[in-house]
Amino acid sequence: MAWNVVIAGGGFGGAMAARELERLMPRQSARLVLVNDTNFMLYTPFLPEAAAGTLEPRHVVTPLREILKRTNLRLGTIAAHDPAARTVELRTREGEVEQLPYDQLLLSLGSVSRALPIPGLAQHAIGFKSLADAIWLRNHVVETLEAANASEDPARREEWLTYVFVGGGYAGLEALAELQDFATDAIERYPRARLHGMRWVLVEATGRVLPEIDAGLADYALRQLRGRGIDFRLGATLEEVSAGSARLSTGETLPTRTVVWTAGVTPHPSLRDLSVPLDERGRVPVDECLRVGGMDSVWAIGDCAAAPDPCGGLCPPTAQHAVRQGRVAARNIASELGVGSARPFSYRGRAAFVNLGRYKAVGRLGRLKFRGFLAWWMARTYHMSQIPGLARKARAVLDWTASLPFPRDTSEVGSIGHPKHLDATMVPWDSSTSSSRSSSDSPRE
Repeated sequence: MAWNVVIAGGGFGGAMAARELERLMPRQSARLVLVNDTNFMLYTPFLPEAAAGTLEPRHVVTPLREILKRTNLRLGTIAAHDPAARTVELRTREGEVEQLPYDQLLLSLGSVSRALPIPGLAQHAIGFKSLADAIWLRNHVVETLEAANASEDPARREEWLTYVFVGGGYAGLEALAELQDFATDAIERYPRARLHGMRWVLVEATGRVLPEIDAGLADYALRQLRGRGIDFRLGATLEEVSAGSARLSTGETLPTRTVVWTAGVTPHPSLRDLSVPLDERGRVPVDECLRVGGMDSVWAIGDCAAAPDPCGGLCPPTAQHAVRQGRVAARNIASELGVGSARPFSYRGRAAFVNLGRYKAVGRLGRLKFRGFLAWWMARTYHMSQIPGLARKARAVLDWTASLPFPRDTSEVGSIGHPKHLDATMVPWDSSTSSSRSSSDSPRE
């Protein structure tokens, strides 16, 4: 008899759980199905470098079929869940609906950008959570430089050349640092925009940046970025966004056409469609073995799970925790199916790095703290060891090496992936015109 194991989500946790189950479960004893909306796993720590053009966007993703050898990958979403029948509803990209039976179900649906009811936020701001966000933002920065360089109006230039980031955590600071680094290089090719100058602003509701790391390292990061001309609005919040401005709680209105929202994440909203308990923040409560409370055959990991942290409280939504939870959940699922024994989740985070661009970073490894070039080198070495797949490691190294002697590419390629329909690109055919052209173009006798 072959057991059916369904994994919902192909991020860090889901992909790692599938790999571990392939290793643990005999080939004939389990049918593994992974449901994901894309056929790749995004390595999110490299997202800022993809946005800044340091890494080719395709090189920060790993095809799931490249790292999973016998897991059946299904592209789509889990739209419903029947725990009594032990089935989930798969909705494919084509809109078809299919029932997938399971003996063990693992939820690893991740998270999305947390939006607040701020006027204009949804219409005029961009998140920084997906590869599409990163590619769009890079193209947008190039577009703003082009527009500012062409404009005769100083007020319009100010809008185009002011960039506002909201959220002073890992994602916000790294995205700001890398994109400002990219724009500083690119603006040398735009003389009128360079003469006007850029303005980069980070808005953070608390009194400090990087609350996840030591205060001394956070202060170092703040000094470094301020030294590059970046403005910080600490203890301030975003109150309203329009097409050409952002208003802060301090009463200041910043003229801008670029607002990047990185103020936290929230569990994937599709969890509300599943028959699982949710806490007040929309996460699935699990025990120390990552089993969903009151459900024998359902497990949850990663950003969508409220998992107990051995250090106290709940696990933070980090890739490090999701990867380790994926391994533990896979072993506990295998135990339920008669292979091995169950074990609790006991990981304690040991490493954390924040890239500041320009060959500088801050980070810690255990109790040791690092900053500057050494921290930057250690951060790249650490991430290189973690990105799955030898081919992806090699491609990232080649990208980094090529970026040392050559300037960054400033091509605006936002049209990629959005081809025009034939009726918008073809010239209507006229038989009489065609005949006259044919006769006039023929060689004379």
